[in-house]
Amino acid sequence: MDTDLATLTLRALRRVLRTTEIGNRELALATGLTPSQWLVLREIESRGQTNPSAVAHALQFSQATITALVDRLVALDFVQRRRSDRDKRQFLLDVTPAGRAALVEVADPLQTSFTQRFASLPTWEQGMLLAATERLAMLLDAAGMDAAPLLDSGRIDRPLPD
Repeated sequence: MDTDLATLTLRALRRVLRTTEIGNRELALATGLTPSQWLVLREIESRGQTNPSAVAHALQFSQATITALVDRLVALDFVQRRRSDRDKRQFLLDVTPAGRAALVEVADPLQTSFTQRFASLPTWEQGMLLAATERLAMLLDAAGMDAAPLLDSGRIDRPLPD
């Protein structure tokens, strides 16, 4: 019986992983962005003109990761980076019209739908899911692994393959 439950749990976990992979592919096809790039773009858009440190703090990404992600968004002409008029040491970020269009194209990626559905659950059920997921991470020797709060796999600052 225990083996059957383990098999069923692994199948459910595989379905989650496959759904994440499919969602990532759909996002990439629609926008040319990885989920982490999309989150950074969305965060910059929601803040208006902002600096990389504020984005890093809000998304719980390292400064180095934000720099790499912003570099990619600038290269795609989705974000504009310029020096602050008040403090020349600081850079400010703005979303370009092309970046806004990319956000409009994908109004409901996997990350957003998960967050909305999770928030609609009762608090006790949210806690139960968190506890079960943390336990799964421990069983897979991944409890101490650093991971950003997004549905993605692989390096967070990776460019998409051409």
